[in-house]
Amino acid sequence: MGKTALSIRLAQRLGTEIVSFDARQFYRELSIGTAKPTAAEMAGVRHHFIDSHSVRHEYSAGRFAADAMRLLQDDLFRRLPVVVAVGGSGLYQQALTDGLPEIPAPDPALRPAFLQRLEAEGLPALADELRHLDPTAWEVIDRHNPQRVLRALEVTIGTGRPFSSYRAAAPEGGARPWRTVFVGLDRPRPELYVRCDERVDEMLRAGLEAEARALYPLRHLNALQTVGYQEWWPCFEGHYDRAEAIRLLKRNTRRYVKRQLTWFRRDARFHWIRPDDEAAALALVL
Repeated sequence: MGKTALSIRLAQRLGTEIVSFDARQFYRELSIGTAKPTAAEMAGVRHHFIDSHSVRHEYSAGRFAADAMRLLQDDLFRRLPVVVAVGGSGLYQQALTDGLPEIPAPDPALRPAFLQRLEAEGLPALADELRHLDPTAWEVIDRHNPQRVLRALEVTIGTGRPFSSYRAAAPEGGARPWRTVFVGLDRPRPELYVRCDERVDEMLRAGLEAEARALYPLRHLNALQTVGYQEWWPCFEGHYDRAEAIRLLKRNTRRYVKRQLTWFRRDARFHWIRPDDEAAALALVL
């Protein structure tokens, strides 16, 4: 946490623009629950891939990488010597900076059986199966997203090889025509978790519940299978009360942030700095 503020300060100091690789901030309909930069924050620095898509349109890491590469090569790097890229979605960062590994298409015959199990047993049971079959994937995957869990299981079972082994393979088209400096923001874990809870409280004051209620009719869409929104659906359906929704929201936010850190810390290229250490970030770039 603290990525937005630091990225804006860096972009202003460097006289450049920002490319977001946050997989949830692409969507126009998701604002409060994604901690999207405010209009005031974006007024000082031009942002790309914020509010660029609708939740009604599927947008993958591969498509994002292709769009971002085109933007960087055909526009941004023709005008600017440096560009700031920021986000918390590890898969989208990998797609942008390295390309994606080639993962076999799953056997389509497996999907109906998994969907039946999802309906009958629930997502936690399928996530637990993934934990046994591929603990490495389980550790970093968004286990609250049915599409991500099903995809990992389908590949693992369909190919007889752990899903994570494909992620670790050499990416397709990995060479990039620019130098990338990798910077991660580091806070003590207790402090980070306190900030997670505080951010949820801020979102609630800003109207997160009302935003989620307006999106309830679209809850089946993949873009809404995400922390910040999916905790509300059972609440709205009477399965538990508002207090429980908030408890789950805070817990799942902390777990989501922990998975993000696990993903990024696996990459030795990252330099870890405090979120308020602008000078350290500039020294790495300049």
